[in-house]
Amino acid sequence: MHLTGYVGLLFSLLAFLFLAGFAGFAAWNRKGEALVVVERGQFIAACGVIFSTLVLLAALTTRDYSFRYVYNNVDNALSFIYTLTALWGGREGSLLCWELIIAVSGMIFAATPGYRSLTADTKLFFWLFFLAVQGFFLLLLTGWSNPFIEIVPAPGDGRGLNPLLRNPGMIFHPPLLFMGFALYTIPACAALASSIAGERKSWIKVVRNWNVLAWIFLTAGIILGGWWSYMELGWGGYWAWDPVENASLIPWFAGTAVLHTTIIESRRNALQRTNVFLMSLTLVLCIFSTYLTRSGVIDSLHTFGESGVAQPLFWSMMIILAVTLMIVFLSERQVHRSLSDFFSRQGMLVITAWFLLALGLVVTLGTMWPVISRLWTASPMGLDAHFYNRVCLPFMAFLVLIFCFCPWLGWKGGVRNVKGLSAVAAVLVVAFAGFYLSGMTNILAALTAAASVAALVGVGLLFALYPALRAVRQSWGAYGVHVGLVLLALGVAFSGPYKTEREVVLAQGESVAIGEFTVTYTGLQEDRNVGDILARATATLAVTKDGRDKGVLRPDKRIYKNFSNQQYAEVATVPSFGDELYATLLGLTEDNKASFKISVNPLVNWIWIGGTIMCLLAFLLLRRTPRPGEVR
Repeated sequence: MHLTGYVGLLFSLLAFLFLAGFAGFAAWNRKGEALVVVERGQFIAACGVIFSTLVLLAALTTRDYSFRYVYNNVDNALSFIYTLTALWGGREGSLLCWELIIAVSGMIFAATPGYRSLTADTKLFFWLFFLAVQGFFLLLLTGWSNPFIEIVPAPGDGRGLNPLLRNPGMIFHPPLLFMGFALYTIPACAALASSIAGERKSWIKVVRNWNVLAWIFLTAGIILGGWWSYMELGWGGYWAWDPVENASLIPWFAGTAVLHTTIIESRRNALQRTNVFLMSLTLVLCIFSTYLTRSGVIDSLHTFGESGVAQPLFWSMMIILAVTLMIVFLSERQVHRSLSDFFSRQGMLVITAWFLLALGLVVTLGTMWPVISRLWTASPMGLDAHFYNRVCLPFMAFLVLIFCFCPWLGWKGGVRNVKGLSAVAAVLVVAFAGFYLSGMTNILAALTAAASVAALVGVGLLFALYPALRAVRQSWGAYGVHVGLVLLALGVAFSGPYKTEREVVLAQGESVAIGEFTVTYTGLQEDRNVGDILARATATLAVTKDGRDKGVLRPDKRIYKNFSNQQYAEVATVPSFGDELYATLLGLTEDNKASFKISVNPLVNWIWIGGTIMCLLAFLLLRRTPRPGEVR
């Protein structure tokens, strides 16, 4: 089994590298008839990746501890669902899942009408880049992160999955991120291929759905990761600006910028080179994400530790960037189309893209600051969350402000509806004054909240004044995504600056007031040997507000088998669309008291609601790809 799985990867590696070289040779010599060999070959080679993944999955589900990967991530007490998720719970398995998604996406893309509409030269160059990327990932898997290493003799039990990963959020969070990262390979390779082949047909329309899907999955992965951090780590927040958290956010900024700039190319035939570069940059930043996770260059709660892949990952990014720059500068000059002034809708799109890229640059520099600071000091200096909040939150407020006014501007300048724009501006001023006078003295938070309210009112006015918008599915998708972002921003504006938090020690029967809530510690239950839990202490906290029962909190502290040297906290919440009560059991004292961290997080659930709306309504942006010869 071990050798079989490894041979499957090795076969795919050699096949992908051969086919990439063959495709490049055929494209250079314009031998379009070679395309059928490449297409069939990549399908067979991709089957090798699928086969190897199934081998590893079978080893996990049968608990074959002769696999080192299985031993490190599974034990006899682990439930079946988390046994399946162990496939992406470790360093080697997660990389294999990433490569699997790339391979399957290539098989699917080759069967789409959009792919068939490309010229033979463009297809060959696409396979050159796409298969080379797959070859690189398989090189990492066969050389540095082999999931099929054998243990002799096989142990009778495994170490088990990291308890922090035994959370519903982690069933979906990693694969969603990998799907986002992997799917960006399609549009990035198509952009480079179209540019080098001189394809007159816009690659944007061909891979538009792939670009949107990649963005949806990456967004969903980030939102779900924030929810997991909030519910599992017990610190009361959802985004700590941890280096690996940032690593997933950085390509999101670039990918979101591309979604805006490609609209301009579709409408004005401008920014062609810019879009090719940004599309490729997004793929590079996806690789940068795994570089931060696996290289050990930055310390993080989420890293897999050093694995020897730092140099291959670094040089892969440099090579892709170099190839991209060469293709962009040597490709045919684009037809110059001057953009309208910045006070137009397309001008706002450009400004939005620049702000997103600036945010990505700030987060990248902040994340890498411990490495950068080594240039002048022996003691690396890191930047805390306060730096990111001070720098990034003003950007977010400005982006929400842009969305307030952008829909009311014409594509080439001017105002579509002066009364509508005036109404939105009036709502913005009144909302800001209302928030500030009601005690929201944090100017940035008040401005973000006011802009969010104005943007929501503006979208409602637009759909009321322009019935044609309601008839177009893509309009619901585009405005719906931005409404979700506005709701998310509203949650951030309130839950960050206006969070109330206390650490208290309570005896049974004692109460503490926090915000408008009264929390009473009513009892403690201790359990032993429950499934994979060695010991667990569960506290019960009764919650009242103005004398009315509001619910019960049951935070616990637990010790897992095979992880007995560390205690893990499970938080408890009283959910609310307004103020959510959140509690963590910190520990027990010798005099039978319990210590808790209790917080009130205003509007925090609107972050998850807004993120969900963004992802779901973005599916409305998907369009049917025209078939070859079809005019739309």
